[in-house]
Amino acid sequence: MGPRAWSALGVLVLSVVSAAAETPEERGAYLVQGPAGCGNCHTPLGPEGPVWSMDLGGRLVEDSPAFTAYAPNITPGGPIADWSDAELARAIREGIRPDGSVIGPPMPFSMYRGLSDEDLGAIVAYLRTVPAVENIVPASTYNIPLPPAYGPPVGSVSAPPRAGTAEYGAYLAGPVAHCLECHTPMGPQGPKIATDLGRGGLEFHGPWGVSVAANLTSHPDGLAGYSDAEILAMITEGQRPDGSPMLPPMPYGYFARMTPEDAAALVLYLRTLPPLPDAM
Repeated sequence: MGPRAWSALGVLVLSVVSAAAETPEERGAYLVQGPAGCGNCHTPLGPEGPVWSMDLGGRLVEDSPAFTAYAPNITPGGPIADWSDAELARAIREGIRPDGSVIGPPMPFSMYRGLSDEDLGAIVAYLRTVPAVENIVPASTYNIPLPPAYGPPVGSVSAPPRAGTAEYGAYLAGPVAHCLECHTPMGPQGPKIATDLGRGGLEFHGPWGVSVAANLTSHPDGLAGYSDAEILAMITEGQRPDGSPMLPPMPYGYFARMTPEDAAALVLYLRTLPPLPDAM
């Protein structure tokens, strides 16, 4: 089955699963394979795109002067097989491995710290069920100092009610899909959430060349001139209103699997971002 057929099937299956939310594993499947887009970093890439037979098996994510980052194998065939559920949950939400070492960029811990207990548990439950991939991934190396931690230990976290509201859209755009991690300029301590939220400007380098995170605010430099339908098409199809394709690393295929209610909530939230001009 090709990537497009796989994606279309995923939309149908995950939409039904999400609506029922029958088990943590099913909720986790929707999050990981949908709005969280974990495979966008953790699934190996081949000449034709993601290698689905090695889904979540780990790969090189970024090689720059600052660091060479590998997304680890997060299937039961990787090192997480020996971690407890609590240890895996802490690694995802706080960036601390069982041995106490800190996980470095580009994992978006400024966002993941806001994952609810329920959704975090669902992600862990789902990862325990995916097919094991035998893939040894090198350790990441950093030429920048890593903090001892990304903040104090996270206590209990609750998510807003699942509904087509801007409040729930903020949860999707932040802790779940970490849109604002990539679309906010970086400072010495990470994304400048307090002053430049959603302003864009962050550069990404890859086989496609250089892409720049767009301005998501309600400024004319951002989304002010686009309709809701146009914004949805850009998020889920990777296509601008004029028909031109957009570039990676946006996980368009994963976002295409969001339920209509979640996609609408995400757009509602983006409309609330205070206007800021493009980062210079």
